[in-house]
Amino acid sequence: MFTGIVTDIGEIVSIAPGGKAGDRRFVVRTRHDLAPIAIGASIACAGCCLTVIEKGPDWFAVEVSAESLDKTHLGDWQAGSRINLELSLKVGDELGGHLVYGHVDGVGTIASMTPEGGSMRFVFEAPPALARFVAPKGSVAIDGISLTVNEVDGNRFGVNIIPHTQSVTTLGQARPGQRVNLEVDMLARYVARLLEHGRS
Repeated sequence: MFTGIVTDIGEIVSIAPGGKAGDRRFVVRTRHDLAPIAIGASIACAGCCLTVIEKGPDWFAVEVSAESLDKTHLGDWQAGSRINLELSLKVGDELGGHLVYGHVDGVGTIASMTPEGGSMRFVFEAPPALARFVAPKGSVAIDGISLTVNEVDGNRFGVNIIPHTQSVTTLGQARPGQRVNLEVDMLARYVARLLEHGRS
């Protein structure tokens, strides 16, 4: 489990085939202290919860299944790609964002980016199946970043990104048309499910 507060921007060092057909092995360079991170620990990589299978002083390796490559934008990664990282939440840690599970629900796109005061107004487009879970003032995780939704218009929703968030996440280098991993707020999903059962 995570909070959606990015703690480092990692870099993809190398990509190789995984142990099973269609899987891929990624090596990620990070500034995190990996000494206390156990093999088998979870790290959120661009919002996707992945398991550390090997590590060195400043790198760790993960293996991504063909299913995860298909359901996320991890299949777009190349050597040199920069990705948001967050270590898993420990009991007693501050919950600065919202509860993020690292289970990507789908892939959206950046529809537009517009300067607005000192911030950048991002408009994201979500797949129709996910758009109904996005609500004004609700939470959403974009590439693992906990964000608050400003407004919703059909399948699109707007978020204001302050300069600090741009500087410590990959949104600082984002471009319109770019694909992003989306994880909707679990609370919104449960409320929608309850409402569906109430109508049945």
